[in-house]
Amino acid sequence: MSEAIAVVRASRPNFLVLAPLCVGLGVAVAWQQGEPPALLDTLLVFVGALLAHAAVNLLNEYEDFVSGLDLITTRTPFSGGSGALPEVPGAAKRVLAAAICTLALVILIGLYFLWQRGLPMLVLGTAGVALVLTYTRWITRSPLLCLLAPGIGFGPVMILGTLVALGAKLDATAITVSVISLLLVSELLLINQIPDAEADRKIGRRHLVITLGTLAAARLVSALFVAGYAVLITGILAGWLPLPSILSLVTAPFALRLARKLPGAIDQPDALNVLLGTNVAILLATLALLIIGLSL
Repeated sequence: MSEAIAVVRASRPNFLVLAPLCVGLGVAVAWQQGEPPALLDTLLVFVGALLAHAAVNLLNEYEDFVSGLDLITTRTPFSGGSGALPEVPGAAKRVLAAAICTLALVILIGLYFLWQRGLPMLVLGTAGVALVLTYTRWITRSPLLCLLAPGIGFGPVMILGTLVALGAKLDATAITVSVISLLLVSELLLINQIPDAEADRKIGRRHLVITLGTLAAARLVSALFVAGYAVLITGILAGWLPLPSILSLVTAPFALRLARKLPGAIDQPDALNVLLGTNVAILLATLALLIIGLSL
């Protein structure tokens, strides 16, 4: 494998679909407010979100390789990194350079929107860059921050940042959608930490799977699922979300089934991998259906 391919793998392209979906939620809310956003601004927001997601993945891969975590992690299709740098160690500097370059492009796009929109863009943009830079090295040492940071990044920062960038309002619909995303994305990262817990412990990480134990983490996964769907139902009943948003509840039975099966699968790698894959599908489908519901 060449170093260039290793860099691409280190960006984890298979997982970059989450950023466009979160931006899509922001765009759908903006359209619902009645004024279609400018095409150029919309494209720049999508590009910026993709680059931000790639940047955090690249930094995570580089720092996990340098710390030695990659050498002791048992990789699954959904956790433990891409494995690109252990296979091609010489690509490490290129991965770091790619992370810096992508983050620089994100900042440039952010500066354009800062010029267009002012202080609210500065607040959300600064928060986003801070999350990218601090997640692997510092946030993973704080259990509560490690739980919430991914959800904050893909929820309030990315969705509300999209709305600010497009000149839309931060109304009750926007807040509700961002909270749903926060809860479900935090759940995604939490469940993906279960297979990595022992390796993470050895290099000094302190996320909730380590501090609470795997069974308690599995119960927290269930709680986050329930909370996400509860916010969705509350939003519909309160009129903050349009009635077609009820489409998103199609995934709820699958989520609850996963939550019931998870405690028994923790010590069964094959069964756990199936649930991790199912979990990704549930999250992506829920967000996609919410975009459709907001757009109808």
